[in-house]
Amino acid sequence: MTEIFSERSFGDIPEIWSRLLSKTATNTPFQLIEFLEIWFTELGDGSELHILHAESDTIDGIAPLRSEGRRFTFLGDQDVCDFADFLIAPGQELGFFNGLLDYLMSTACNSLKLFSVPEESLTLKFLPIVARERGYKVNVCISDVVPGMQLPDTWAQFLSGLSKKNRHELRRKFRRLETVEEVVWLELTRPDEVQFAMDDFLRLLRLSGQDKEEFLTPHRDRFFRQVAYRFASKGFLKLFFLEIKGQKVAGVMCFDYGNSRFLYNSGYNPELGYYSVGLLLKAFSIQNAIESGLKYYDFLRGGEPYKYDLGGIDRRVFNLNMEIG
Repeated sequence: MTEIFSERSFGDIPEIWSRLLSKTATNTPFQLIEFLEIWFTELGDGSELHILHAESDTIDGIAPLRSEGRRFTFLGDQDVCDFADFLIAPGQELGFFNGLLDYLMSTACNSLKLFSVPEESLTLKFLPIVARERGYKVNVCISDVVPGMQLPDTWAQFLSGLSKKNRHELRRKFRRLETVEEVVWLELTRPDEVQFAMDDFLRLLRLSGQDKEEFLTPHRDRFFRQVAYRFASKGFLKLFFLEIKGQKVAGVMCFDYGNSRFLYNSGYNPELGYYSVGLLLKAFSIQNAIESGLKYYDFLRGGEPYKYDLGGIDRRVFNLNMEIG
């Protein structure tokens, strides 16, 4: 067996990572090295880092993994990482996965548990083939739905594409908000203004419900702040707010990456729920995406009803679990 994998660090592989990610069919902001480095720093306590780079005459790829004991999984976690995958040069999947399983066997790994793999990923096609040929048990199951939609050229076309009921309801909610004085829609992109506004965004996130308040631990608070600042510095972040009489009452954090907008997280003040401030700010972010020339709007994981009210159509992400040895 010829060893083709080597352990790397975040600091010595960014150029290779960027090159391979650009060739990956499942290229998303959640696979950016900056995103995963922040995750590991703030939320990876107890995990051992394994950035595995395969490099030979015929194989070029990265396995962004971590381990806890003898179990290996992707860097990140399902709480904050909506997509995950390997970074493999096209056409090299079989060789990559054969080499990866050889490497994992050499480390005494006994299981590989992968999460949030997009349905279009070639990992779902090739890794089970390679694993089952070795006699390993593999289980692939749907993890979640990921609603999203192709964006038309105009807001009018978007509205006409909604069902009659949903179009009527959205227009009715906008008309109701128009009865309120001093309504302002904000779009923040500069790192300094984003950094300053994150206090308001995280306050609204906590206000949205007890589940989000419990979710937002001090470590996740720091994680969101660092991702927001780093992505704003790279031009990937859009932070939207709805203000009423000078008070921010709803906030939406989006990533603009490639030709897509990803709705990462949101919060609102429930006291203004009558005016549907949370839903309308999401609709505003869709309108803004259309006017910005983006082609796809991704609501990310979860089947919340509002995503379908706004035109979302399901894609899926999968978990792949494999016992080794």
